[in-house]
Amino acid sequence: MTPRHVKGIAVALLLAAVFSVTLSQGFGDAWKSQYTYAFSPVNDPVAIGSSSTADDAAGPAQTSEPDAAAHVDTKNRADSAPQAPTRSIPNNSIVKTPVQPEPDTGMSPNNQALSKRVTEYHIDVKLDETGRSLKGNLAVTWTNPGRKPVSELYWHLYPNAFQSPDSTFMRESGGQLREDHATANSLGSMAITSLLTEQGENLLPRLHYVQPDDGNAKDQTLAKLRLQKPVEPNKSVTLKVGFTVKLPEVFARMGYSGKFIMAGQWFPKLAVYEPAGTRGRVAEGWNAHQYHGNSEFYSDFGIYSVNITLPARYKVAATGFQTKPAKMNGDWKTLTFYADDVHDFAWSASPDFVYAEESFSATGVPGVRIKLYLDPLHAGLKDRYMHAAKSALAKYAQWYGEYPYSTLSVVVPPKGANGAGGMEYPTLVTSFAAEDDNPGYSLERTVVHEIGHQYWYGMVASNEFEEAWLDEGFTSYAEDKVMETEYGVLPNLAIESSYMTDPAPLKQLSWSYQSHDHYAENVYMRAKLVLVGIEKLAGDKAMQKIMRTYFQKYKFKHPSTADFERIVEQVTKTKWSDYFRQYVYGDKMADFSIESITVDSAKLDDGSISYESVVKVRRLGGSFGPVPVQFRFADGTTVSRNWDGSEASSLFRFKHSSPLDWASIDPQHTNVLDNKQINNYMKAELPERTRTRWSLGAAKLIEGLIGALGW
Repeated sequence: MTPRHVKGIAVALLLAAVFSVTLSQGFGDAWKSQYTYAFSPVNDPVAIGSSSTADDAAGPAQTSEPDAAAHVDTKNRADSAPQAPTRSIPNNSIVKTPVQPEPDTGMSPNNQALSKRVTEYHIDVKLDETGRSLKGNLAVTWTNPGRKPVSELYWHLYPNAFQSPDSTFMRESGGQLREDHATANSLGSMAITSLLTEQGENLLPRLHYVQPDDGNAKDQTLAKLRLQKPVEPNKSVTLKVGFTVKLPEVFARMGYSGKFIMAGQWFPKLAVYEPAGTRGRVAEGWNAHQYHGNSEFYSDFGIYSVNITLPARYKVAATGFQTKPAKMNGDWKTLTFYADDVHDFAWSASPDFVYAEESFSATGVPGVRIKLYLDPLHAGLKDRYMHAAKSALAKYAQWYGEYPYSTLSVVVPPKGANGAGGMEYPTLVTSFAAEDDNPGYSLERTVVHEIGHQYWYGMVASNEFEEAWLDEGFTSYAEDKVMETEYGVLPNLAIESSYMTDPAPLKQLSWSYQSHDHYAENVYMRAKLVLVGIEKLAGDKAMQKIMRTYFQKYKFKHPSTADFERIVEQVTKTKWSDYFRQYVYGDKMADFSIESITVDSAKLDDGSISYESVVKVRRLGGSFGPVPVQFRFADGTTVSRNWDGSEASSLFRFKHSSPLDWASIDPQHTNVLDNKQINNYMKAELPERTRTRWSLGAAKLIEGLIGALGW
């Protein structure tokens, strides 16, 4: 090699080493939360009340080799933590899988309505013998919540996203969602086979596919039905629909993997008709969008009664609860589930599920049956899943409000089925797939995160087509709080903010972001930082009141960003329009910099030397309230000042007997929206021609290098 390449190669090696470190720490997926870790106690019971255990004997389903390499899971929000303690099993031990009880006997509905029940679904569905298709019939009653007659109904036919590479979802996603890739078998579809009135009149010819968002004629995920006569305000219409679904090999929240089934977004579902005033809407009308690569879902609250028929060997997890024992018919069985005041219904099935159940009560959790549907590889981790579920429920109920449902199910997909993992549905969540028999804190974090969605997605029910940050950002914020209080796992907000190299407005259509990474980087991470920023400025107690007030006022009501802003202003009695304009409606980050330092000396009459130090600070992004600046002189004297940060730049002048050594802006990282902290510090003693910015430690250097590498 020639000498002129040596410097470049040395730099490349340094960057490669830094990049290797970042990958080993799970930083490969920039939008996911990253943290500092702490071990949790072995077999530490939840420090909140719990009651009887349906299956305390569930032990590990298989052993792990003592010299097996630790698995670092960088998928989704996986943490590369020191591995949470687990019991080791000798290689010659024989581990017997305990006999599992049937998941349910029967429960009764609560007739007290918590929401405005716009829809009521009665569904019969049968899983075919191969586990790769569904055949169903439903009767749905829709009540007009507006003040005008409605002549059309819009239907979401989500499985048609997997119909071909030409659907809007596949075009936008490129056949990838998070780290999950579509396979050659990830083809799915939904066909409406019949559409009848209560009187038996055929409406199927009136159903037409529409593409209001992009005009893609090959997208069939949204359909419009012209009714025979309008539905008057507060009146109802009931329709009967026959449908079939071809399940894809599991991808993007639904499908099959071997004998495992995840039925998410599996039935024809009505869109949301928004009355005037909903989310600031001036005129009432439908909020109906196609299935996009980034967007999730938005539906009305209602009642679901669902009969699921499938081979008798399967165990079923579902939204709501089972109302009566299984009805057997040879090698088949039918299970009946019921849920109310929910806006979706999902279910999962597998003959391999290891089932465990515990009853749990705490303040704000009057009594919930927590039901685990574990992959056998994670049977021995039952206590960790249960502890995470109890911790999340207890904390969210304490902080935000009561969990009103009687069940909560946690599904663990098998290895290879992570396309179904890390997802939320009303009263049912999925963890990451059982890819490893000894996962780190990604196990707890995923359960805590998805249960958080029961509040912001499930009950508050924001419009994830158009304001996804109100769910994902709020859930990520709440997740951090639980992980800190229950597991001692702290967020590294400085690292997370350094990933924000392409900030974008939070309130925008989900498919307006440049890519899924761009969407997730902003909707999950930046949104969370914006909430932490409010907390830093308003104070912990005020932020707790903000979050609780927002939940209590808007649960079951589909609020908007403007509704949240009003709550912030009501609680703090302060205007926040400038903050929201910059960081929510705008794409700002709050970058502050030490721009320059000059030091001049002068000899005084008495022969002593006096130094005048001038430090220029600059605001390169949005404002963020008072900014602390610290100055250190060569004699050890330290001076602190506050800069209001409202102007583009400002000068600090000091006359002192010693020259200035260095200056640092926001040394305690109180400004969580500062995404370029490498410019926060500058030494003064270097000659002008070699002066550069030095970080206070290796962590800051790594942050800058990661930013340069990744973006």
